[in-house]
Amino acid sequence: MEYNTGRNHLTMKEYGRHIQKMVEYLLTIEDKEERQRNAYAVIELMGFLNPHLKNVEDFRHKLWDHLFLISDFKLEVESPYPIPTRETLKARPDALAYPKKYPKYNHLGKNIEVVIDKALREENPEKKQGFANAIAYYMKLAYSNWHKELVHDDNIQSELSGMTKGELEFNNRPFVKHRNDNRSDDDYGTSSRGGNNNQYRKNFGGRNNNNNNRNNNNRGGNNNRNNNRNFKKRY
Repeated sequence: MEYNTGRNHLTMKEYGRHIQKMVEYLLTIEDKEERQRNAYAVIELMGFLNPHLKNVEDFRHKLWDHLFLISDFKLEVESPYPIPTRETLKARPDALAYPKKYPKYNHLGKNIEVVIDKALREENPEKKQGFANAIAYYMKLAYSNWHKELVHDDNIQSELSGMTKGELEFNNRPFVKHRNDNRSDDDYGTSSRGGNNNQYRKNFGGRNNNNNNRNNNNRGGNNNRNNNRNFKKRY
């Protein structure tokens, strides 16, 4: 019986031991054409065992790279792609440059500056006005989210004029819903609910009072009857 402890190291576990044995057998084939033909067969089998690689761009290129990696870069076959080396596969990628952007208006972010610059370069008056309206709505929404309170449109226009040096002016009134905004009871329909509650109390309260009066009258009548019966028994 053969145990895993006595076997060689499994290079890529996602392909299993059988694929590695096939690749090791490819290294023993001396005929170049036969070795090439068997290499294509192993590539097809590797694709069947890992169907998720089909969603990856250039998945066949990745399969060929894995084939050479499993063979420890000793397999001599012709590949439709550049043959990788140990240095190219094990090399670490260069570090990405971290974007260093310092927004002028921290409470609005960096993207709003890009939109403002694009709006200022716009020559079409209608599109420019649309940019201004969208920017004003976003500014008011940002204030509402961060400060948990609504800001007046005049303050938005004042800050927008300061950022654009008076070149942008919105003509719509940005409506932003807020949970803590001050609204009358009529806006939420509470006054009508209150009226219904009062009517409900009147109706059912009146019914309860009528029932109480009836019960009291019945009790009074029963008491009078009992008193008359007791009076007859005594005399």
